[in-house]
Amino acid sequence: MREDSSPDPLETRLAACLARLRAEQGWALETLAERTRISRATLSRLERGEASATAGMLGRLCAAYGRPLSWLMRTVEEAPAALVPPAAQTLWTDPETGFRRRSVSPPGPGLRGELLEGRLPPGACIDYARSPLPGLEHHLWLLEGRLGLTVEGVAHALGPGDCLRYRLHGASAFACPAEGPAARYLLAIIQP
Repeated sequence: MREDSSPDPLETRLAACLARLRAEQGWALETLAERTRISRATLSRLERGEASATAGMLGRLCAAYGRPLSWLMRTVEEAPAALVPPAAQTLWTDPETGFRRRSVSPPGPGLRGELLEGRLPPGACIDYARSPLPGLEHHLWLLEGRLGLTVEGVAHALGPGDCLRYRLHGASAFACPAEGPAARYLLAIIQP
């Protein structure tokens, strides 16, 4: 929710999309809770737009539905034009960690890739239990700060200018050291 307590249009569309996805699967809230390890009450509040999902929650929901987070965000974002000026780039902030995700170049019809800017505050960590779509190709270029990135059990310590390329099939974790600046990076994601 926004500070003025009026509903955020992106959050409203996200809530509706989450409710629609569960309905399409024919799952009860209990079934989705078992698959995601998110409580039934929290899932209900998310679908009604009464709570904001964290990055971890969205990752678990996308994994349960077999869709990448980029698909979910593309579904709830306004349809992008070919030129995406900064003011039109959707910015989402994780209410739990303060992680900021900017959709610099959102996926579009006929395009398999997207470009995201991430900013992880000092001391923050985000864990994803599995890839929502096995085989996603990632190219992460760290612009500022330091970032610990664990991909399927292999830990990588990135510094400014480092680029890590990988295909994601399993778990991943992003961590910014508590000492020092936020980790800011660009992430190119290409669907298989």
